[in-house]
Amino acid sequence: MSAPRLSIRPAAGTEMPLVLAFIRELAQYEHLEREVVASETDLSAALGGERPYAEVLFACLDDAPVGFALFFHNFSTFLGKPGLYLEDLFVRPAARGHGVGRALLAHLARLALERGCPRLDWAVLDWNAPAIEFYRGLGARALREWNLYRLSGPALEELARR
Repeated sequence: MSAPRLSIRPAAGTEMPLVLAFIRELAQYEHLEREVVASETDLSAALGGERPYAEVLFACLDDAPVGFALFFHNFSTFLGKPGLYLEDLFVRPAARGHGVGRALLAHLARLALERGCPRLDWAVLDWNAPAIEFYRGLGARALREWNLYRLSGPALEELARR
């Protein structure tokens, strides 16, 4: 029996239910299910239209989506160039070990270079040892000198009123 054929393709506008399903599976893996409030309508508005805020790639084994990557452009003032920021990467458990995650990241690396982006950045939860080991194996390095901050909910609203 031959190995499954691996392919990477952009998500179609009609696939927001599948995008949301992958987001929910990732949230479950990260024990953050309660934080997913996005709807298919939200995703359609944000990922489609005149100015999409992000893009989604699907990794497929024999044409069946088994992984996804959601990413967008950021900007480095120090470099004076855009970069890519990987917001979400998830491979369904049954598809792990087939090179799906590596293929998604390699595709993003090529896309970054094609778009003139010298960097590809992302965050990983500190407890996610398998992901950290995987990223290190690709040559990624942790930016230990940086702390991630977030302003949301009432704190965001309060600051906006000042």
